[in-house]
Amino acid sequence: MPVTLGRRSVLKLVSGSVAWAVLPGATAATINPGNAARVVAQSGSLAIAFDRDLRTCLAWQGQAINDYAASETLLIKDAAAIERFAFTGEKVLGARDPRHGAGRRHVVSGRSEQGVEKTVTVTFYERYPGMALLQTTYTNRGAEALEVAGWRNAAHALADAPEGFWSFSGATHTDRRDWVQPMTAGFAQRNTLGMDSSDYGGGTPVANIWRRDVGLAVGHVAPIPRLIDLPVSKTATGADIAVESNQPVTLAPGASLTSELTFLCVHKGDHFAPLVHYKRFMEDQGIQGPEVPASTFDPIWCAWGYERDFTIEQVLGTLPKVREMGFEWAVLDDGWQTNEGDWALDPRKFPNGDEDMRAFVREIRAQGLRPRLWLAPLACDPGSDILHDRPDMLLLDEEGSVQKVTWWNAFTQCPAYQPTIDFYVALTKKIIGDWGFEGLKLDGQHLNAVAPCYNPLHKHAKPTDSFEKMGDFWNAIYKAAHDANPNAVVELCPCGTAFAFHNLPATDQYPSSDPLSSWQIRHKGKSIKALIGKRSSYAGDHVELSDGRDDWATSVGIGAVISTKFTWPKDPEHTQQPLPPGGYVLTPDKEVIWRKWVDLYKKHMLPLGDYRGDLYDIGFDKPETHAISKDGAMYYTFYADDWNGALTLRGLGKGSYQVRDLFNEVDLGTVDARANTVNASFKRFLLLQATPVGAKA
Repeated sequence: MPVTLGRRSVLKLVSGSVAWAVLPGATAATINPGNAARVVAQSGSLAIAFDRDLRTCLAWQGQAINDYAASETLLIKDAAAIERFAFTGEKVLGARDPRHGAGRRHVVSGRSEQGVEKTVTVTFYERYPGMALLQTTYTNRGAEALEVAGWRNAAHALADAPEGFWSFSGATHTDRRDWVQPMTAGFAQRNTLGMDSSDYGGGTPVANIWRRDVGLAVGHVAPIPRLIDLPVSKTATGADIAVESNQPVTLAPGASLTSELTFLCVHKGDHFAPLVHYKRFMEDQGIQGPEVPASTFDPIWCAWGYERDFTIEQVLGTLPKVREMGFEWAVLDDGWQTNEGDWALDPRKFPNGDEDMRAFVREIRAQGLRPRLWLAPLACDPGSDILHDRPDMLLLDEEGSVQKVTWWNAFTQCPAYQPTIDFYVALTKKIIGDWGFEGLKLDGQHLNAVAPCYNPLHKHAKPTDSFEKMGDFWNAIYKAAHDANPNAVVELCPCGTAFAFHNLPATDQYPSSDPLSSWQIRHKGKSIKALIGKRSSYAGDHVELSDGRDDWATSVGIGAVISTKFTWPKDPEHTQQPLPPGGYVLTPDKEVIWRKWVDLYKKHMLPLGDYRGDLYDIGFDKPETHAISKDGAMYYTFYADDWNGALTLRGLGKGSYQVRDLFNEVDLGTVDARANTVNASFKRFLLLQATPVGAKA
């Protein structure tokens, strides 16, 4: 049996040994005599117990959640690892940080039979209950150099439970898989935060596994991106998770290696709570979304329904219907340019160059709409002038080869090279300041992260500058756009990839980014709302990418900005990609439903509410439920193929609430916090508003 720890137990050091001091009302710790806890680092509900080999187990709310295991290890050559370090000492110190406040720090040390000294520093801050910060230092005390393959932190396993496990991964995968998945037999993901392929990489450095009763999240909290992995896997007996670095180094005698500052968070419920903890910690480090213009939440129409071969007449001819339907942004997508790289105006569409583009923007404004322009920075096509004239901007690998952006058959430019930054800053100023666009749609799967750059002309301090300084590139673009127009909106859409948290300060709006299903729109929405809070905007992307190409309920119900790419009065005759059955044309039947959803969206404006991701577990609670608090009312949207039964409305305040089915305009009676269920049947969705009795709906 693993240890069981009292909720409020604390430790005292007595003559070099550890003794328990149990506070009134706490349960004394039970130490397994065959594998006694030498040290317990504890704060609030979370405790980490170290045994005599510095292996650890975790306890939450006084109960151990796993067995002792080698959680912090040094990886050495030939796939081996040093896992056991005989305990040599512990110190307990106060911790105070101007950004993170007060806390407590435990420093635990040991030594391996190979002569490697290990020091684990565990820090708890009062601001982040349930979260521990870990950093490990390994010092080679031997006489010979040691070939190190990397390090592993916060490696833990949770045992099986009847309902199984779910997982969240913030890493990018080339196949654009779900971020939230059930952990079925054989499930395993390496979750690299480096490059998964030439143009897919990066992400948010958090992974999470959870059961119905408890979950465990890990990651790193460095203020810049790092090349680490967050492996998770389903085993025969449970589920594993860890933080790993696979950067080799030779550790000379007397030399030390220190891991990144990593974290672990024990919690109940799905991945929302640990992502909020991570967001709060990073906000305190200065990494947070900007305060965005009100227009960031306005409904969006995009001309991508006409694809690259659009005509100016098609786009302008659709705008009256766009405005009539209640959309307020008009986005000119891919196809306005001669190529990716030069970003010159296509003379077939803009024969008079800049003058025609300015006139086009004026036409959009004349319809009462806001103009936004698509752009794919850091990509340059073969045959482009920029590739011929400025090949020095290219990102090169160790062999001197280019890195490909596969979707456009382009090459990647280096974001950490000043001439590259200067080029795109000048282009941004032209688009916003000269042409008059009020927003940018920055698009492409390569925009999250890039590979390390070895171009000798760039004189990087280290090859990973290109990867680590991606945020600086976006900050420069963001500043240029807002210098040109303080109310400009910068949308960052890394097609199908995970959200790169370190790019958040330069992002006004993040879309679901080419979702493959309504499920992706919803679970990406829950994830991103945990990470951005109310400071930024999450958009559901084109409704035509949702289930059935008409699932407005998914975006409206989770508080996402709505978007469409409808064509009107007919679809284009020729497109590069086959049109889906029925095309994208806004038919009279569609128009009735489209208009109803736009009206519901604009009347209730749920993106401006408080998304209550803590109330429902997206993995285990059925039906899938999302809740939003706004203006004293609670909104609940339920999703299922077919449901008939009781629905629980969590998060209600004092008093009674009148429940209304907003889409079908039907009252469902009253509830309160104690009697908080309604019986209902629905297919696909049910959107409810619970308004305090006596309040205006």
